[in-house]
Amino acid sequence: MLVYVLRRLLFVIPTLFGIMSINFIIIQAAPGGPVEQMIAKMRGNAVDATSRITGAMNESLTSLDHMGSVLESKYQGAQGLDPELIAKLEKMFGFDKPPLERFLMMLKNYLTFNFGESYFKDRSVIDLIIEKMPVSISIGLWTTLLIYLISIPLGIRKAVRDGSPFDIWSSIAVVIGYAIPGFLFAILLIILFAGGSFWSIFPLRGLVSDNWDQLSLSHKILDYFWHMVLPITALVISGFANLTLLTKNSFLDEINKQYVITARAKGLTERGVLFGHVFRNAMLIVIAGMPATLIHVFFAGSLLIEVIFSLDGLGLLGFESAVNRDYPVVFGTLYIFTLLGLLLHIIGDLLYTFIDPRIDFEKRGG
Repeated sequence: MLVYVLRRLLFVIPTLFGIMSINFIIIQAAPGGPVEQMIAKMRGNAVDATSRITGAMNESLTSLDHMGSVLESKYQGAQGLDPELIAKLEKMFGFDKPPLERFLMMLKNYLTFNFGESYFKDRSVIDLIIEKMPVSISIGLWTTLLIYLISIPLGIRKAVRDGSPFDIWSSIAVVIGYAIPGFLFAILLIILFAGGSFWSIFPLRGLVSDNWDQLSLSHKILDYFWHMVLPITALVISGFANLTLLTKNSFLDEINKQYVITARAKGLTERGVLFGHVFRNAMLIVIAGMPATLIHVFFAGSLLIEVIFSLDGLGLLGFESAVNRDYPVVFGTLYIFTLLGLLLHIIGDLLYTFIDPRIDFEKRGG
């Protein structure tokens, strides 16, 4: 198994290289880069905020009022600007170098997790990621844990009582959870429980209260979970449906196999058959979906939830960076997301062997 893990870890390198290469090429073709963003900010017509303008840039912009010539530029909105100013902006954002040189320099730095500085936040990318990580980890881990704690027992129960009234009524709840997006549940929860129109039981925004540093340890824990109730509930309600149906179908498929009939014929109880024989085989496909569930909750499902509940996590950071064309943050978060995703898939394979020791990836060629 060690050889297989090492082989998979080595495979992470070309995978990361391919993903970063494709996204770098796409980014180069995307309009409205950081230079255009800064030009729009200088002209006072930027839609989104970019906060860093140096004194030299302001002085150069002021001198534009005395220029009568209109200059052509490759940047949208740069007509009439001093070419020296454009050159300073290009150097400021590293666009004075050829794309290939920039890409190779980026790869070299990323090997040591040096993601550079944010264009518009005056902070290193790694500091921003570390700052936002606790929010995304909190949302992702608690949501995934609750989804599995709810979905697996519910799916098993539905499989054992297939066709019963319990199965039918619980299927209605599953369909509702599957059909309605998590952000709509979030809005409904806010209306009901966060002072929207009815009760004001839970806070509307933030991971902790403003006076969190002044609270005792026990009150800090309670305050943390108090803030997490609504966002996690919204994600769990919209996320448990798929896993519940997957668990039910997996157990139904195993229950109808010959080895289960044989085990029953030997006099084993239904509980013994279910947890002694069926569980191990049926859980394989459920375990296989764990990395995808984690990735979805961490990097996709929590984005709108972070926006709605003002939770400043990685999803919101990546989205804002893409809108503002803050490329160091875009590529830094993409690198972290991809690396975590690949590692989670390896962990999923290890869980395979833990659930069923008969599986040997080395003999199968990995």
